[in-house]
Amino acid sequence: MNIIKKIFPGLLFTLLIGAFSMLISDIIPGDLLGSSVLALLLGMLFNPIIKKFSFLSDGIQFTSKRILKIGIILMGVTLSFSQILTVGKYALGLMCFTLFTAFGGGYLLGRLFKVNWKLSSMLSASTAICGGTAVATLGPAIEAEDRDIAYAISATFLFDLLTVIIFPWLGNLMGLTDTSYGLWVGTAVNDTSSVVAAGYGFSEAAGSFAVIVKLTRTLFIVPIVLIFSIIHARKKVKLGQKQPTIQMEKPKLINIFPWFILMFIAVVAIKSTGLIPKPAVTGISMLSKLFMVMALGAIGLKTSLNEVKGVGWKPMLLGVMIDTSVVFVALGAQALLQAIM
Repeated sequence: MNIIKKIFPGLLFTLLIGAFSMLISDIIPGDLLGSSVLALLLGMLFNPIIKKFSFLSDGIQFTSKRILKIGIILMGVTLSFSQILTVGKYALGLMCFTLFTAFGGGYLLGRLFKVNWKLSSMLSASTAICGGTAVATLGPAIEAEDRDIAYAISATFLFDLLTVIIFPWLGNLMGLTDTSYGLWVGTAVNDTSSVVAAGYGFSEAAGSFAVIVKLTRTLFIVPIVLIFSIIHARKKVKLGQKQPTIQMEKPKLINIFPWFILMFIAVVAIKSTGLIPKPAVTGISMLSKLFMVMALGAIGLKTSLNEVKGVGWKPMLLGVMIDTSVVFVALGAQALLQAIM
C-alpha cells in the first residue's frame, strides 16, 4: 500500500501528460506531430519545475521503466507474423537493402564519429524500422541513457517532419507511380504517422500501399531488438569478467537478459493465431499506445533540454546521414529489383 501511495502522484501526472498529448496529436491536422514526440517535449519542458516536487519522482521513475515495458509487451498485439506474407518478396527484398544500409552504415559511421554504440544503434533502428517506437522499444532493452533515448526520438521527429513536406513533391517531380512511391515511403520514412501523412499526401493508393509496407517493416522490430538485447547482455558479461571478482559471482547471460522482450514476442505469436478478438485487439492497442506515450513523457520529465544539447552535434549528423542514405538506397534498390524481376 505504501508503494502505491509513493508512485501514485507521479503516475497520475504522467497519465495526464500522455492523455493530453494523444488528444492534441489527434487535433493537429495531417498528423504532423505524433503523441510520443509531443509527450517527450512536454516532459522536457516541465523538467525544471518537476525537480522542485520530489514527491512525483517515484511515480515518474516507475512509469519510465515499468509502464514502458508493459506498453512494449502489449504493443505485440498490433503485429502479426502473417503480415509479412501480404507484401511479398519484392517489398521484403527492398527492405533487406534498407536494413543493411541503416545498421551497417550506423555501425561504421558511429565508430567514425565516436558515438556510443547504444545511441548509434537507436538511430539506426529508428531509421530501419519504425521511428520513435523502435527507439522506445530498443532503449530499455539495451539499458540506454534517458537523454540518448530523448535525443534519438528528437532526431527522428525532425527528419520525419521534412519527409512529410518534401516526399510528395519529390514523388511527383520524379514521376513515380502509386506503387513505386508507396514502396519508397513505406521503406524510407521513419515513424508510422509520417508514413501515413507522406503516403496519402501523394495519393490514396500510394498511402494504402505505404502503410502495408510500413507494417511489415515494423515486424522486424522483433528480431532486431532480440539481437541487440543479446549483444548488450554479452557486453555486460564481458565487462563483469574484466572487473575484480573478489567475493563476486560472475554475471550470467540468463540473469541479465531483458525477458520482457520475450513476453513481447509471445504476444505477437498469440496475435498471429487469430485467437484475440478484434475489439480486444483495438482496446489493448490503445492501452499500449497510452502506456508508451506516458513513459516517453516520464523520460522527458527526467531529461533536461541542456542534457540533450550536451550530447553534441555528431549524433545528429550521424542520424541525418543514416536517414539520407536509406532514402537514396530505397529508391535505387527499387530500380535494381525491377530490372532483375
